[in-house]
Amino acid sequence: MTRRLGVAIVGAGFAGLAAAMTLRDAGHDIAVFERADRVGGTWRDNTYPGVACDVPSHLYGFARHPEPSWSAEFAPGAEIQAYLERVVDRERLDDRITFGAPLIDAGWHEDAGIWRLSFGGASPFDVDAEALVLACGRLSEPRIPDVANLEAFRGPLFHSARWDHGVDLVGAHVAVVGSGASAVQLVPQLARTASKVTLFQRSAAWIMPRGGRPFSPAERARFAANPDELARLRAQLDAEGEARFPSRSGGPGAVEAETVARAHLAAQVADPRLRATLTPDYAFGCKRVLLSDEFYPAVASDRVVLEPSALAAVDDGELIAASGSRHRGVDALVLATGFQTTRQPYARLVRGENGVTLGEHWAGGMTSFGSTVVAGFPQLFVLNGPNASLGHTSSILMLEAQAEYVAKALARRAGGGVLRVRPEAERAYTRMVDERAAGTPWLTGGCRNWYVDDRSRRLTLVWPGTVADYRAALAASGGREFETAPAVAVDAQERSGS
Repeated sequence: MTRRLGVAIVGAGFAGLAAAMTLRDAGHDIAVFERADRVGGTWRDNTYPGVACDVPSHLYGFARHPEPSWSAEFAPGAEIQAYLERVVDRERLDDRITFGAPLIDAGWHEDAGIWRLSFGGASPFDVDAEALVLACGRLSEPRIPDVANLEAFRGPLFHSARWDHGVDLVGAHVAVVGSGASAVQLVPQLARTASKVTLFQRSAAWIMPRGGRPFSPAERARFAANPDELARLRAQLDAEGEARFPSRSGGPGAVEAETVARAHLAAQVADPRLRATLTPDYAFGCKRVLLSDEFYPAVASDRVVLEPSALAAVDDGELIAASGSRHRGVDALVLATGFQTTRQPYARLVRGENGVTLGEHWAGGMTSFGSTVVAGFPQLFVLNGPNASLGHTSSILMLEAQAEYVAKALARRAGGGVLRVRPEAERAYTRMVDERAAGTPWLTGGCRNWYVDDRSRRLTLVWPGTVADYRAALAASGGREFETAPAVAVDAQERSGS
């Protein structure tokens, strides 16, 4: 039998749990469907050595679930995963989540005004839902680079987001492809135990000092005993994060931030030739700015060989770089090459009005209104989708704002009818994003980054403003982005400022 419910939420990472808590509390009949066997999303999937958050721990969590027991200013990945599991327990969401249920099809049925969903797994089933929330994550599908004859590599080969813990790398010669956020955390860990690490760097990254000390038992006890102190710390970190936006987007502070990054490199790498190879040739902020105090010393050590080009091919057991260099004797190959970001894999599964897929609607790059709703896809909400990423502070702040927006939007159809996004509202929001993005280093900084869609050269991943700017943009809409008239109760609530 087909199950019928109010809101189906696909994905049980931070985004899915934010939506589940917010919509359940708003009185909706919700259910969460997760393809894996645990919650966690990114933090369940990424278990490579050294994985950790690069946002301060006390800001990287739900506002309604402050966590006094973080072990350090930047939490390791396993702690974040455990935190999400505790949130599920505290919120008693266990019975709302179905595990082992990958989405395989989603279609809007106009006559019934519902989304008909099909899930695979060991026991496939169907669900009819009045609304659909896609909380699938933007970092869920590893990107495998186009390397000639890659499958011919003779040793263990895996992506950093699918770490093979059955492979013993102690004393091995390990090659790492990529020099982004995962590699910067991973390479120093490998250098401690491997006999040799060869790092294929297509382009250097801007890296800032990380810092990040452990919290003492006394501090953790004090946070637990004094919620107000914990709230003040979160507010301070929030303000500091928002203040960082101009330096990441080419505004005031960018020159000073780049100076700090250059000084950090100079202090940790003495060899001028190596230092030049590790110096980016693009504007600060064009790619994600990374944090590390360990990467440069590792690369400068005799344990790491830096290959300043991409991996181009595998030939008879040798790795051939784009520079033409050949690297022999590699025992294991790790791809730290990022994720499918601008072309979300779930988009081909979702069919809206007239049978158009989300992938077809986004053929020229992802677009939306409010980074959440899409014209032609009634009562569909995408979290972590178009222009919903942040490059300066915690992404959880954005997710919480999106979840609140979904709740308000659904309240607007309390009197019935179908909630449709006006195409002109999506176009206007897209123009606004493009205008904000114009002139930023993301578009003009001279790099290739995962924020920009290569089909349209539009900024489609990052929100080009602060979280406060985003909240203001949503509040200003007042529901006019929808064809369905705003419900009277919602208008009264917004006038009261609640």
